[in-house]
Amino acid sequence: MRFNDFRFRVAFRVLLLGSAIALLVYMLGKPNMIFAAGLCFMIIVGQLFELYRFTSQTNRKLTRFLESVKYSDFISGFTSDNKLGSSFRDLNTAFNEVLEAFRKARSEKEEHWQYLNTIVQQVRTGILSYDAEGNIQLMNANAKRFVGVSNIKNIHELEKHNAKLYQSLEEVQPGKSTLYKSGTEFLLTLQATELRIRGNTVKLITLQNIQTELQRQELEAWQNLTRVLRHEIMNSITPISSLTSTLREILDQELVKKGEDYELKAEGADDLRDGLQTIESRSKGLIKFIDAYREYTSLPQPKLKTVRVKYLIEKVTQLLKPDFKKKNIQLITLCNSEYLTVQADEEMIEQVIINLVKNAIEAADHDDLARVEINGTYTENAVIIEVTDIGPGIIPEAIDRIFVPFFTTKKTGSGIGLALSRQIMQMHNGSLTVVSEPDVKTTFTLRF
Repeated sequence: MRFNDFRFRVAFRVLLLGSAIALLVYMLGKPNMIFAAGLCFMIIVGQLFELYRFTSQTNRKLTRFLESVKYSDFISGFTSDNKLGSSFRDLNTAFNEVLEAFRKARSEKEEHWQYLNTIVQQVRTGILSYDAEGNIQLMNANAKRFVGVSNIKNIHELEKHNAKLYQSLEEVQPGKSTLYKSGTEFLLTLQATELRIRGNTVKLITLQNIQTELQRQELEAWQNLTRVLRHEIMNSITPISSLTSTLREILDQELVKKGEDYELKAEGADDLRDGLQTIESRSKGLIKFIDAYREYTSLPQPKLKTVRVKYLIEKVTQLLKPDFKKKNIQLITLCNSEYLTVQADEEMIEQVIINLVKNAIEAADHDDLARVEINGTYTENAVIIEVTDIGPGIIPEAIDRIFVPFFTTKKTGSGIGLALSRQIMQMHNGSLTVVSEPDVKTTFTLRF
């Protein structure tokens, strides 16, 4: 109805107020109406207060709306004064739509939180985060299992239960990792990162149990090593055993006793000599194999110092220059900077590069356009040395096994060179990897 309109009701109150003021002025001019004038004045004051209160509805409504947002009270609605006109209806509708949007956003946020929390609780990796004061923000089920405590609120409480793990958690640096061994059940790798959330620093640590995987890899490595050892030893022992039986038969059949002496026919003597030479050769091969195994298992610790990559490359190329010239193989070397350096044992890394370059020379020797490239560069926060040969490449069946000790695809060689090279790189906290395209090229990468 028109009477309920906000603007009409304000105009009506102003009209009454004007009439009351006019009546007050009239009464003040009559000495016998002083009391009535005072009463009229009180009515005017009341009307002014009512007009102020009535016209302040919008401010009160806005205040209530902002408080609903501030305290996340999205249950309340705005409909009680819709009869005050279209402007109030539109305002109430807008307020209700905004509150509904906030309500949906909070509901979606809670759903996402529940979803992510379920995922975090289900992952096999332990996840633990705490702020600068040590207050734990997040700790999933696996983290509780690895830590061995489920109800701590502050990371410093862990010091009473497991001082060694507490020290490891505190010492692990952002962007780095460390190992922690808990009895025989867990071997944890701890990795840390730091986050800034609403101005506060939060340390996030992941705890990964690698015990099972490590045991599987260790078993596989021992199986591979045992297989190679059995193969090499049987290759030497079998002909020695067979030849020994043959030589004994020769002696039994062709060795003739004459008086106090024994006589052996020339043919038997030749067979005996050949057999003994074969036994000697296989015995030396077995000794060489055992020496290679001893070399693989007794590497000294590297003596680290600052070494220029370009100097390493130049030293190796100068040493092997006669081999390149003899086999007519083109050599290309490149180093991005004169000042590119690594922390390494110079002799050990030099031996690794020599071994890779010699392998590259042998691989490239079968091509008329043979080429070997040595490249030193810096990329992805690491110093890289690449040795590439343009040649037949490595067959896919062998690429996964070339770093296994004593495995070789060559007719000669102990199969220890690449295994030693990878071990040396691991001792330098680096890596040695290979990528090969059959009949195109093979690249070995040393990453420091």
